[in-house]
Amino acid sequence: MQTNIYPIINELINKQASFAICTIVQSSGSTPRHIGSKMTVNQNKEIFGSVGGGELEFRVINEAIECINTGKPKLLSYKMNDLADGDPGICGGQLEIFVEPIKPITKIVVIGGGHVGKALVKLAKWLGFIVVLSDDREEFCNPIAVPDADEYVPCNMAELPSKIDLNSNTYIILTTRGVRIDVPGLPALLETNALYIGIIGSKRRWITCKEELLAAGVGSDKVASIHSPIGINIAAETPEEIAMSIMAEILMHKAGTTGDLMDINSPKLK
Repeated sequence: MQTNIYPIINELINKQASFAICTIVQSSGSTPRHIGSKMTVNQNKEIFGSVGGGELEFRVINEAIECINTGKPKLLSYKMNDLADGDPGICGGQLEIFVEPIKPITKIVVIGGGHVGKALVKLAKWLGFIVVLSDDREEFCNPIAVPDADEYVPCNMAELPSKIDLNSNTYIILTTRGVRIDVPGLPALLETNALYIGIIGSKRRWITCKEELLAAGVGSDKVASIHSPIGINIAAETPEEIAMSIMAEILMHKAGTTGDLMDINSPKLK
């Protein structure tokens, strides 16, 4: 009897975990499990449910990890006839297993609840991201001052990693008041697994920030990982235009694209 796997799937989704759902979608002859059997696999290879056990399940788990890493689903086909031919069993049947990677919704952490930060929170939420707002000033970090965020974390920037999970599915955007806020707070952020850290501001602001970080002993490789200035060049001036420019860069980074203008001859438009 198949274990009820749906509460586990719901739990993994609520935890914002990356995992894969492996489902037998085709089965013929003698197989250890039949159509509809499911198994979840997380990034640590922990499983719930089963698609057959043994060598078959071992292979499916490894395929599931690859799907989690690539974000692409896969249809697996197995014969269960002859070990000498590399089959994972000798039951005599055949089956197909669909592996579907489930990625958590990307999190945007906006640090700085001023005009641009407020516009960023609103736009990022509208675009479907989970949005966290942080500011060292409580009056700029609450749902009255800045509506639309999913979570509000009023604290100094250096304290933020101890208060929320900044993982490899997190984009951090600094819209702070300046270098005097950024330099003391960035070292702690750079020690997290955040996918992206970007700082708003002019080239001069970034040069000053970079020099002070290096002088404070932050590694050059970590400093080089910071994106600054951020945003696509659309001559943005208003907070809303700047927010759109920044989120365009985030979407470009997330999709792994270049941000080039659409070309009518592009294969993607055919």
